[in-house]
This record gives sequence, C-alpha cells and structure tokens, in this order.
Amino acid sequence: MLRITAALTLSTTILLSACVSSNPAPSPSAETTFSLADVYADNTFQVRRFATSRWLQDGSGYTTLEASDNEGVDIVRYSADGSEREVLVSANELTPEGESLALNVADYVWSDDAQKLLIFTNTRRSWRTHTLGDYWVLDRNANAGSGSLVQLGQEFSEATLQFAKFNPQGDRVAFVQNNNIYVQALADMTVTQLTFDGSEDIINGTFDWVNEEEFYLRDGFSWSPDGRHIAYWQLDTSGVPLFTMIDNVSQLYPTLTQFPYPKVGETNSAMRIGVLPSDGGDTTWMQIPGAPRDHYLVRMQWAGNSDELLVQQMNRAQNTMHLWVTQIDDGQVQHLLSEQSDAWVEQVDDLQFFNQGRSFTWLSERAGYRQLYRVDRSADGATITPLADLNAHAYDVIDVKQIVSDRSNQGWVYYVAAPDNPLQTVLLRVSLTGQQVERLTPTEWPGYHDYQISHAGDYAIHTVSRMGQAPQTRMLALPAHSTVAELEMNHALSQTLAQRVTSETEFFCVPARDGLELDGYMMRPADFDPRQSYPLVMYVYGEPWGQTVADRWSGHSWLWHEYLTQQGFIVVSIDNRGTRAPRGQAWRHSIYQQLGVVTVRDQADALDHILAQSPYIDGNRVAIWGHSGGGSQTLNALFRYPDKFHAGIALAPVPDLRLYDTIYQERYSGLLPDAADSYAYTSAVTHAANLQGKLLLVHGTADDNVHYQGSERLIDELVAHQKQFQFMSYPNRSHGINEGEGTSLHLRTMMTEFLHDSLLR
Repeated sequence: MLRITAALTLSTTILLSACVSSNPAPSPSAETTFSLADVYADNTFQVRRFATSRWLQDGSGYTTLEASDNEGVDIVRYSADGSEREVLVSANELTPEGESLALNVADYVWSDDAQKLLIFTNTRRSWRTHTLGDYWVLDRNANAGSGSLVQLGQEFSEATLQFAKFNPQGDRVAFVQNNNIYVQALADMTVTQLTFDGSEDIINGTFDWVNEEEFYLRDGFSWSPDGRHIAYWQLDTSGVPLFTMIDNVSQLYPTLTQFPYPKVGETNSAMRIGVLPSDGGDTTWMQIPGAPRDHYLVRMQWAGNSDELLVQQMNRAQNTMHLWVTQIDDGQVQHLLSEQSDAWVEQVDDLQFFNQGRSFTWLSERAGYRQLYRVDRSADGATITPLADLNAHAYDVIDVKQIVSDRSNQGWVYYVAAPDNPLQTVLLRVSLTGQQVERLTPTEWPGYHDYQISHAGDYAIHTVSRMGQAPQTRMLALPAHSTVAELEMNHALSQTLAQRVTSETEFFCVPARDGLELDGYMMRPADFDPRQSYPLVMYVYGEPWGQTVADRWSGHSWLWHEYLTQQGFIVVSIDNRGTRAPRGQAWRHSIYQQLGVVTVRDQADALDHILAQSPYIDGNRVAIWGHSGGGSQTLNALFRYPDKFHAGIALAPVPDLRLYDTIYQERYSGLLPDAADSYAYTSAVTHAANLQGKLLLVHGTADDNVHYQGSERLIDELVAHQKQFQFMSYPNRSHGINEGEGTSLHLRTMMTEFLHDSLLR
C-alpha cells in the first residue's frame, strides 16, 4: 500500500476516493501564476547564494566577496561572531596597473599567513570545467602601486595556466601550463620548468577527460609540507581511441574536435605518480604494482609528513582498492589496507592525518554502511578501528566536513549523515578516540543541511533548504548550533514562491515487488479534485550518481514540475534501488549489472501501487522523463513496460551502454568480454522494437560526455522497426543542453507541449 512518511509530509493527507468521475480533469488553463520564461529567461526565481568564503587559518574569522562601491569586488574579513568587519583587499588593489577595471575574481586562495592572495580569473573550460585561466598574486606586505599585484606566467598565452597554488611557505607558486609543471618564485618572478615531456599524449599535473569526469581528478600535483618536493600524476594517453565531434554551425565548413575518450572495453590512459625537487631535478617514480593501463590511481596525498605519500589504487573492475604508502626517495611501497566488494568500491576523499602523522581517518563500507574508521600505522602495517559503534550508528556518512585534532590525540570528526531519514541530512561529530557520537543539528530543524566549518570547529557557515523552500544561509556557533547571524535568507525568493507556488507536495514510501520500500514524492494541482482523473508525469534518474527524492531545494526542475501541476498534471518521482541515497551498500550495489532492468522494474512496481491507491490518476495517461542516466531509464521504461508508460522524454540518454566511458560504465556493468551479454540485455537500444507510446528524444550535438552518437544509433534501430517518434538535436550544446541564447526556455517549452499533446489531447 501507499504509505506516507508523516514526518516529511508537506501536505499531510493523500486524497483518495472510491468514487472517481469517468471524465478527465478539465483541460489546462492558460492562466498560471508564472510562465516558463519567468523560470528560464527572466530569473524571477533566482536563488541568491552567499558569496565564495574562506575560513582564515589563524581563526580570526572568514573572508567573503562583496560588491565594491566602485566596480568590482572587495574581499572582506568578518569575525565569526559578526562583531568585526574589515576590507582586507579593495577592488582598487585588485585592479592591474594601467587598467580601469578590477580583476573578475572567479576564485581566490590565501597563503597560510594570509599576507598573500592568489586570484583565479579570465577562466575557460579545459574538458567540462573551468580549470584554465590567468592567475595573479597580491602581496599585502608590498607597497600599493609598486608591483604588489602581479600576474603569474606572463610569458605564456592568455588563460592557459591551471591549478596554481602557494607552497606552504608562501614564497613560491606552482602551476600547470600545457601539460607541464612550473614553479615561479615571488621574490624575483623567475620561472623554473620542472617537467619537460608534456605533450598531446603525456599529461603532467592534470588529467584526461575520463578521470576528470568520473573520479573528479583535475588538480594533479601537490607541494610537500616542507615545500622541498612536488608529487604529481603523469598520464600517457597514447593508444586511447580518439572521439570526434563535429561542429556544423560555427564556420562555413564543418570543423572537428578530437580528444581521447575510452569507451567500455577500450584502452585506458597509463597512470603513474612521481616526486621531484621543487627547484628542479629528476623524478622518482613510485613503484606501485600492477599494469598502469589496467589500474586507476584514484587519490594521492602526503602521508602526514614530507617523506611519504599515500596512494589509493583500484583495479580496472573497481571492486578492489589497495592503500599504499610510498617512500619518495626511492619509490618503494608498503601495503596498508584493502577494500573489496562483489560490485564496486569507492575512493576515500576525507582522509586526514592526526596523532603527529601516525593516524588518519578512513571511510569504508566493509560493515554494510559508509562509516568512519581510524587507521593507526605501525612498522608492519596498519590497524583499522571504527570510530563509532557500528550497530548503534548503522547509517551512511555522506560527507566529512572538518577534522579538529590537537597534539594530545584528542578531537572530533564533523560529518553530515542521514541517521533517521534518507531524505534529510544533519551534522554529527564523533570523537577521534572513538565511540562518542553527538548530533549537532537540532531535531526541530528539518531539511537538507550543509556546513562549511571553521578550522577550530567552533563556527560554521550553514545552509539549509527543503522541498519548495529556498536555501537559507546562517553563521552558527558550534557545538550549540545557535544562530550568530543571518547571511543570506532569500527573503525575496521566499515571497515569490509563496505568491506563485500552488501545488500540494508530499513524500511517501511505496513497496517494490520484493517488499523493499522506495522513497517518492507527489505534487498535485492546487485545485485537485479526487473525483476527477489526472494524467501522471514521472521524473526519474535511477542511476548510482544521483538522488531525486530528498527534502531539499531542487531548483528549475522542481519549478517546471510546479508549472505542470498548474497545467493539470500530477507529478511523481521515485528513487529506485541503486540510486545514491544514503541507504547502505546493499541498496546501492543491488543494481550491479542490472541498470535498465531492476531500476525500471522498481519504477513500474511503484507505478502499479500508486495507481492502485490513487484512483484519481488515469493509468492510461502516464509519462516518464529524465536527463542523462534518467534519459536512459526513460527509454528502458518505455521499451520494457510499454503497457504502463505511454509517453516519455529522454534527454541526452545512453541508449547503448557500450558507448559510455570505461570508468563509470565498467564500475556498474562489469568488464568485457565477460559481461558482453549483460551489456546487450541492459541497453535500451536492444529493446527499441517494443516502443508503443510516444517518445521525444533530445540530444546536444556537442555533448562530450554522453555522445550524440548513442541517440543516432537508437534512431537507426527505431527506424528499422518502423517506430515513429519525435527528435530534437541542439547544435553545439553540451550535456546540460543549456548553452546558447534561449536554449533552456526552448527545451522546456517543447517538453511541455509534448506532454500536452501526448496526455491531454
């Protein structure tokens, strides 16, 4: 039966009726409280975010960006309690000599002593993110107007530097340029080139497309704590097949873009890690075992000292990860621990040393949930101990926010988790000595919480949102969780939402055929009448990379769903098993080699139960839509359950899983040739002949992530089986399908009209 999770319900009752009119609900009125242009063109629902902020190492407060009285921004310091405000760097100081405009600050970083400021500006995309640009250093000790603001790497082309960072002493900056690593001394601005073999194939200090996208590996080098060495990744992309994209519109004749992209079963880049002196010299390569093209070096960091590195290495199947400690003088390695799974393992991002470098924190799913452990090193290896009672705290740690420790080995790990409900997050802390766990977020503060915690753990910049409630940002004192100041409350947007949003929304749980409960939400029209009959739109993602059902602000997609309710639709979203919900390893791993099968079976089961309990929903007018992985699941739902889903919108889908990249797809679907039959069966294109309903297929031709190629293969298959459908390609749009004037509005208008034509006429 359909069961409401009362603690999360925004509208406290499901309106069911045994007497439902045989007539459909009236056709939608053109009178809505807002237009699609209000959402996608006019910024009527714009969310205000608190500006980029940095906690200062000395504990004196934080800095943030504020609009200057002149053009540009000032960098302002506030004490955490709000009692002090000081302009540390004015827009005038950020204006290069001879220029009239201040630098456009995309990002900034302080040296440890906060006397120097590194500014990232004039940015552009490398692969999918803006990692290329120009860097400037402001020396606050220098006399203003006498070279205190200087540009790094002036001898290089504009906007070609990456990942510039101060050494710990704050007198040098290292950066990547054209796949080589350089160091620039700030005293005399001399530049020393450290690597010389960077080329189209050899990448030093950064990464190829697939590692950037799937492992979030972008910045590929690190200063040693004493500043004497730099550790870095090197990739060899030779032998990786090139993917080609065609641009038909920018010039008179088509132009081509090529880049290494390993599809399932193809050759990966070779990876290795080396260390070299920061003033120049030979690289010492770490002797990590295993074939470089059949393993991934997913994380690397200094091991709490300047003599060793910690390296996380996965096999290609990603079901085993080894943690190695390496000696930088000769590259020798020692094994510390391993993680294994029948499906896949996850890299650990939140590893931090304490106890004078002899201990560090670790995250593992070895007990069934992603939980915190303490690792203590010894001469012959390491011991691993859970920080909390695994039975009393059987839930997933979502994100480690801060680790505060002292020389006496005392301290806390602050982390976000969902201990009581997978739809709402809270802040907790656990003692580094183990067992003592405290919840800091009050129970009377429901919603989805995020925290940026000071180095001492005494204050936090805190943001909370709920479904339909815009994000609110405050300064909090910890551990009391008391409000010190309101930083950005989005009052204007809250008023707009109160005036324009009319739907009723509720969270609920619904069982799959095996009894497993799935989370969902339902949005109904404001004039909902249980005696009428309504069409249903289901929103799906369904893959291990996302969670659609959570008590948080969901932005434009939620607003579009609200718009649909004002058009006469009911909107539902279900998180099937396997989604990135904090519900344990078994939940997530249950879809291994079953993408497109178990995932959409859960969606179909949920639909059956919703229809059985909600007679006001017309079971003959059901649509489903999704983007990326959600587009893939939409296709599978239409093709595998054509009697249940009568229309679908698939945006940028992967119709054939063999066309996606090695890291993502092999992680969840296995390796070729062993999993060849599974790839064929789980790919939507295999079942295209079953299409009965209406399909709108949409793809950007410049999608470097989910390639346009896949939609063309699907089109061929649909044509071969004489299946009619609608198709829209957006020239030179990437995976988000949002570049170019008017694109988002055009797309959502087309989607809305398709649903009208498919379900209302």
